[in-house]
Amino acid sequence: MTSFLSELAIYVGRIRLFTRRDWIRYALWIGTIAGLCGATSGFLALGARHGIAFPVEAYLVPIGAAIFTIAIAIDTIGHYTVYRSAIAGGEALVHHITIGCGVGSVVLLVLGYAHRAAVIPAGVLTGLSILYSLVDEGFHWRRYIHHGADRVEMWSHVGILLGHTTMMAAWWWWYAIGYPGVAETLVHL
Repeated sequence: MTSFLSELAIYVGRIRLFTRRDWIRYALWIGTIAGLCGATSGFLALGARHGIAFPVEAYLVPIGAAIFTIAIAIDTIGHYTVYRSAIAGGEALVHHITIGCGVGSVVLLVLGYAHRAAVIPAGVLTGLSILYSLVDEGFHWRRYIHHGADRVEMWSHVGILLGHTTMMAAWWWWYAIGYPGVAETLVHL
C-alpha cells in the first residue's frame, strides 16, 4: 500500500490533465468558494479593526469555508480527470443540485439579516444541500467499494462535509443569536 501523501501527490498532479475548459470551470468554482472565505474573513477583520466584538461562531464561518475550499479544490481535480466519465450521469446532477442549494442557502441567509422572509427558504436550502451531499456520498462510497476509487477522493469528501457543515452551523447560530457585530460593522463599509 502506498502512503497517503504519495496518493495525494498523484491525485493533485492530475491537474496537469486539465483542458482549457476544465481550468476555466475550476477557477470559477474554486474562486467562488474562496471568495466566500475571503468575504467572510474580510468582514470580520473590518469589524475587528474597528473594535467590534463578534461571537466565536462568527469566526467559525470563514474557518469552515476555508476547510471547504481546500477540500473541494482537491476533490474537483478528480472530478475533471479520472472520475469524469463516472460522474457524467446522475452524480453530476446531484452535484449541481447540491451546489445550487448550497449557494442559494448562503445568499438567502445573508439576506435574512434584513429580510426575515428569506430565512425559511435559507433553512430549506441548507437542509437540501446537506441531504444531497449525503446522496453524493452514496455515489462516492459505491465507487470506492466497487470500482477502486482512491482514498484521496474519500478523504476530500470528509473535508467537504466538515467544512460545509461547520460553516453553515456557525452561520445559522450566528443568525439565531441576532448576528451580533453585523450592524456595527456594516456602518464601516
